[in-house]
Amino acid sequence: MRNKKPVGRPSKYRPEMCDVVIKLMKEGASKCEVAAALDVDDETLIEWAKKYPEFSATIKRAEQLSSAWWQREGRTSLRDKSFSYVGWYMQMKNRFGWTDTQKVKLDGNLHIHID
Repeated sequence: MRNKKPVGRPSKYRPEMCDVVIKLMKEGASKCEVAAALDVDDETLIEWAKKYPEFSATIKRAEQLSSAWWQREGRTSLRDKSFSYVGWYMQMKNRFGWTDTQKVKLDGNLHIHID
């Protein structure tokens, strides 16, 4: 009986890619930018995160670092008149799930409470 070789191409994944992910996202990069830097597509990052626990942990940590970078940019640019708050806010909404929501509650006496 012969050993069967794996079907398909070998993975491009290398553990040292975790360092690239952290470096880029620490500077505010998106997962799309990371995928481009690693010369793979977005779906490959998802598959690697499922297959390699260290890569999954790296992506989670890197997302936090990227969000922190963007939050710091907004916080430290409060007095900069040339800073695009609209652009910054759209990034926060689209990339990090910020929303413009209000919680509305009705009590038993038909009173409306807005938080």
